This record gives sequence, structure tokens and C-alpha cells, in this order.
Amino acid sequence: MINKVKNICLKAILYVILAAFSFASVYPLIWMAFNSLKNNDEIFSTNVYGFPTHFRFENYVNAVTQFDILSFFKNSIIVSATTVVFTILIAMMFSYATARMKWKLSNMVRTYAILGMFIPVQIIIIPLAILVRDLRLQNTLLSVIIPYIVFNLSFTSMVFYAYFRSIPYEMEESAAIDGASIYRCFFLIIMPLVKPAVASASIFVFLNAWNELFTALVVISNNKLKTLPLGLAYFQGQFATDWGASAAAMTIASIAPIVIYLLFSKQVEKALTIGAAVKG
Repeated sequence: MINKVKNICLKAILYVILAAFSFASVYPLIWMAFNSLKNNDEIFSTNVYGFPTHFRFENYVNAVTQFDILSFFKNSIIVSATTVVFTILIAMMFSYATARMKWKLSNMVRTYAILGMFIPVQIIIIPLAILVRDLRLQNTLLSVIIPYIVFNLSFTSMVFYAYFRSIPYEMEESAAIDGASIYRCFFLIIMPLVKPAVASASIFVFLNAWNELFTALVVISNNKLKTLPLGLAYFQGQFATDWGASAAAMTIASIAPIVIYLLFSKQVEKALTIGAAVKG
């Protein structure tokens, strides 16, 4: 009886801690959404933390019309989606070659690629800016897409390498005996098994590309090509007194990451257990 009561108390404490953590994680988003429907008086004095007394949708209208946030949103979608597609494709092929094939210097090449994780962007930003200028890519979306792909390759390759190593070689050997080529093994056998890893890496790459500011600040000055983080930085300076419109702009900017996570959350959970399932 005492043990049963003890277990109930421990579970209750655990649920309280988890509920508090969940509330602390979600409330900033809720508070931002509330502020996007308030005016400055409500935000700073009369209704700081509560539900909006009046839904001021004109804040969203101002964010769209005066700030042109939809253009920045479109640019960020293009940049992030392109970065995800090419980063995942290149990282998968590179990791497959180093994890599943035997060739000279494979370990050295893989180590060299992973070293990119330890190089801060600030160190290479000047050579990058010069290279972008010499290639005449400045003030184009390619000036951020290509660096974003390179920046994310190291970590993504490491993720796929560990995942490929967990897959039994017998699967490919059986396919090879049946006459499957290396490309068929890769696309029809290996790729379906690493879908959870693809989902996890896609979220990581997408969020990195979506939130990146420093590189875009250096290589993009054309207002029509600015991404959301860069646009929001200018927006907060231009509309510093209109906090409702600022919150509306940030709420719109938060939609895509939330949707991406909701779409791939189940695959991310599977990624934690799929390796053991494949080995078994």
C-alpha cells in the first residue's frame, strides 16, 4: 500500500514538472500571438499577459501591406526548401559512399567533412563575401542557398553516416545477388529505411536556414530578396513603436517552422527506435 501511494506521488510530481515545462515552452508563442492582436497600451500596461480584449487584425494588415512580409516569407520558403533538398541529397550520397563502400581514404574524407562543424561562420564570412562578389552572386538567393547547403553538410552527413552503419549489410548483399545495381540498392532499399533520419535532418536543416541572419545580412542588400530574419531586423527598426504589428510579423514568421515540425514529428520519434528495430 505504501509503495502504491509512493508511486502515485512520484507520478504526480513528474506530471506537474512536465506540465510546467510544457507551459513554459508554449506560453511565449501564445503570448506573441496575443500581442499580435493588441495595441501598445494593452501590451505594456492594461493587458500585458491576458487574452486580447479586442481582436486588432489591422496589425496583420500593417505587417503585410506596409512591411511586405509575404515577400520575405516567400524568399525564406524558397531558400529553406532548396537548402533542405540539396543538403539531404548530397549528405545521403556522401554518407552512403563512406559508410557502405570500401575505398581508400574514405575515413579521412569523412573526417575532413565533419571538421566543418567546428568552423564558425564568422571566420569565413569575409572570404565568402569576396567569393560571392567574384562569382557575381551578390543580391541573389543563390548567395545564401549555396553557403547554407555547405554549412549544414557536416552535421547532416554525420547523422546519415551513423544511420547507414546501423543497417545490416545482408540487405544489400541479397539485392546484389538478385541483380540489383548499386543505384537501385540505394534508392529502393536504403532510402526507405532512413526516412526517420531524413525527417530529423530536414527539420534541423530547415530551422537553420530559416533562422539564419548573419550570412544574409552580409550578402543581401536588395529589399526584394531579403529573408524573414533579415526583414524582421529592419522591420523592428522601422516600426519600433508599433509592437502589435511587430508581434504579428513574428507570428507569421513562426508558422512555417511549427508546420514543418508537426508534419515530421512522428518520423523524428521513429528515428529514436528504428535503428534497434532494423538490427533486430
